[in-house]
Amino acid sequence: MFKRLSLRLLLVLCAVPFILTAGVTQQVSAETLTWEFRSEHPKIVDVELYSQTRRGHVWPGNNKVYVLDDYSNKTIRISCRYGEKVCYGAWVRNRNNSYWGVGYNNRNGCRSCCYTCDGGSTKVIVLNP
Repeated sequence: MFKRLSLRLLLVLCAVPFILTAGVTQQVSAETLTWEFRSEHPKIVDVELYSQTRRGHVWPGNNKVYVLDDYSNKTIRISCRYGEKVCYGAWVRNRNNSYWGVGYNNRNGCRSCCYTCDGGSTKVIVLNP
């Protein structure tokens, strides 16, 4: 009887850590990534930021875009997950074939249009015609 009880107690004690952690989810820390843009194109340029880590996550989202239309620097701050890779896509309004970065709807590749979310900021990204 004592051996049987000890074995049960041992099994219960081994299971306790798993039971206690089963409902715990890993928390993801939020960071801010600050983007700086300036368009020198004579036409209106639209910009979106695309997560390469979270499928389908876009800033500003909801079928909206950031608008560059006056040759001045535009600061865009986004809340993102620490370590998340975010790329910019910019294009001349109504001309999806004239683009910078990953372009309209994250359709293209790029060499230097992505940044890691770590609380920092980008250099000024100048979009030339």
